[in-house]
Amino acid sequence: MPVIGANQRLIRLMPSILAADFLRLGEQAREVAEAGADGLHIDVMDGLFVPNISIGIPVVAALRRAVDLPLDCHLMIVDPERYLEAFVTAGATHITVHVEACRHLHRTIQQIHDLGVTAGVALNPATSLTAIEDILPDLDLVLMMSVDPGFSGQTYIPRSTAKIARLRRILDECGLQHIELQVDGGISAANVADVVGAGATSIVAGTGVFNSLPIAETIQALRWAIQPHNS
Repeated sequence: MPVIGANQRLIRLMPSILAADFLRLGEQAREVAEAGADGLHIDVMDGLFVPNISIGIPVVAALRRAVDLPLDCHLMIVDPERYLEAFVTAGATHITVHVEACRHLHRTIQQIHDLGVTAGVALNPATSLTAIEDILPDLDLVLMMSVDPGFSGQTYIPRSTAKIARLRRILDECGLQHIELQVDGGISAANVADVVGAGATSIVAGTGVFNSLPIAETIQALRWAIQPHNS
């Protein structure tokens, strides 16, 4: 369940299965669910938009059979509108597309909502916040990449923190506090408090969850780092 950060916002933890052991994917997904994660983040890569190929629709369907958690599908693919219906049919409960990969972003967001799921837009580290100014009121989530997309296990880009804070101010000033501000890339118990302190409300962690077993302990460490503590 969500944890309350020092800023009194509810923070959701969304482990990224890209860092999981695919030989035991169903088992690890269930471990994440039992540890109290708020959902699963599923990174879909096509080898075109990003220099890697990961997973697709059949894996989403398998995860839906394995766990009763929200499935947060992050489509790092060109022309994502071609596959939206298939991902929702497979069990996606949320779909995020990249502003850099969509020809007609407004239409794509409409399509996602018409399919009955929530919609988000992702920004690469070098993409300006101005790229989403006109689409913000139509979104349920903004995903800020704090690494260049395409690979798990990268190091958090430090200047991402200031960019998160700028987006938080924009959302608050525009009365759009209901939009989730999700951050993905290089997040662990060592830096998650800074990310949340800057205004993030949804944390994606891959190696920070799956590469330091047991999973229940890594999720608990993230929650502990987020929560305010008395000195």
